Amino acid sequence: MTARRPVRWDTLRLAAVFALVGLPLAAVLSHTGRDSDGLWSHLAATVLPGYVYNTIGLALGVAVLTLLFGVGTAWAVTLCRFPGDRLLRWALLLPLAVPPYLSAYAYTDLLQFSGPVQSTLRELTGWQRGGYWFPDVRTLAGAIVILAFALFPYVYLAARAAFLEQSVCVLEVARTLGHDPWSSFFRVALPLARPAIFAGLALVSMETLAEFGAVEYCAVDTFATGIYRTFNLPDPHALTAAAQLSALLLLPIALLIGCERLAQRSARSHPTSVRHRELPSWRLHGVKAALATLLCLVPIALGFAVPTMVFLIETWRGGDRRAAELFLTLGRNSLLLGSLAAGLAVALALLVAVSRRNSPTRFHRVLSRLVGVGYAVPGVVIAIGVLAPLIWLDSQLDHWSQVLTGVGTGLFLSGSIVAVLYAYQVRFLSLALNLVRAAFGRVHTRVDDAARTLGATASRTLREVHLPMIRGSVAAGAALVFAETIKELPATLMLRPFDFDTLAVRVYHLASDERLSEASAGALALIVVGIIPVVLLAKIIDRSRPGQHADPREPTS
Repeated sequence: MTARRPVRWDTLRLAAVFALVGLPLAAVLSHTGRDSDGLWSHLAATVLPGYVYNTIGLALGVAVLTLLFGVGTAWAVTLCRFPGDRLLRWALLLPLAVPPYLSAYAYTDLLQFSGPVQSTLRELTGWQRGGYWFPDVRTLAGAIVILAFALFPYVYLAARAAFLEQSVCVLEVARTLGHDPWSSFFRVALPLARPAIFAGLALVSMETLAEFGAVEYCAVDTFATGIYRTFNLPDPHALTAAAQLSALLLLPIALLIGCERLAQRSARSHPTSVRHRELPSWRLHGVKAALATLLCLVPIALGFAVPTMVFLIETWRGGDRRAAELFLTLGRNSLLLGSLAAGLAVALALLVAVSRRNSPTRFHRVLSRLVGVGYAVPGVVIAIGVLAPLIWLDSQLDHWSQVLTGVGTGLFLSGSIVAVLYAYQVRFLSLALNLVRAAFGRVHTRVDDAARTLGATASRTLREVHLPMIRGSVAAGAALVFAETIKELPATLMLRPFDFDTLAVRVYHLASDERLSEASAGALALIVVGIIPVVLLAKIIDRSRPGQHADPREPTS
């Protein structure tokens, strides 16, 4: 009886966290059969075909561009040597610091008819409106380019990690047979890295489906923007129709999650060798070195440097004169939400990781993985899913409060930051969970056995043994969640309490009103916060080469 108790409690803890994360998704799916009084039929007959066409076109276009730049740059900085390659390895992660919606604001302001680029062009050439062609950012093609240069680091990370993990034997054989970097890339490295690259593309596609701010500003109607607009309709059945649109969007997301899992399993099951030494490298000179440098600099410039410079210049010219005043309130709100969300996410991640460690069964392993699927779900879908159960709970609390005390509770849950924090946990718990779970994997189980032998309880072992050993990963997980929640837009926009704005929400409202100059200071603050995960990811990827930073006697997972 005593031996079975830990398993039972671990199961209950994992099931409780899974229920917490899965409830919003279940709530969305539960609306599929409800009557929307003709609203769903109207949407299906009018705007739904456009949502499908634009969403598919956007996902395919972004996937192609991210594949070209992500894989090409990963190969260049990993297996080739040219001027600045060491600096470019981490600089290629910088576009992750700029949320796509900020890039959309910057490029629209820069390239629109009244913007500095076209104004300068007309001054130099004497052209007039209608007398020349210029690319329009607020199109599907413009949204594809903006999202591609914002999201390509996901493919770059996956490809670079795969190249680092490849066997030195295979690459040395290719080099011995006279293959240059180009032929070695296509004949050897790319086929071996294909599963990891496909997993990166699946993640890019999920981020593309989830994007709201950039496509909304580029005037591209996708499922994400359609769900938000339907939710805001002055119709009593708007929530039901929005949930039905959300349920439809969950189908391709589920497919992408499955493809990513298969790709990761394929990558794990095809090791090329147990020998891992310093990888061979090709020294590039002349034109080849210049082309490699240019290949890396272009996405860095378009994904990070240009948007950042636009906001820097606008801030220098004056920006928001109320920035200092508003930052006290908006910054406090953003810090409050980010800190609470990070703390809750780390606590839940530790709960899941410890339960999974104490009960290493297949059931518990699958359950712990399902806890993290919320990261693949768009923020607008999570917001809809969170609102439905919280509104029901609010009605029950209000009813029983009036019965027992005569005083109603109102929107105690759905109208407070509780709803926002709940959505953040569903969306970003996996960020903390992945790092904490990986850290526990590097702690040998003999440590737990020794602690139990000395009479330490499970909670004391966690507090006095595990946490000191994994505190770096715990801090990194908290920092990642904090940075992502500060930048998060759609869920915050839909769930925040009345008169409770964050930096991201204010930047969105100002940009929507074409007041980009006033939004520039807040945008810069979001970019600075976004650099946190870039630094953490740069450290993680540099340590990903097997055999260099790990004790071979310890398990890897």
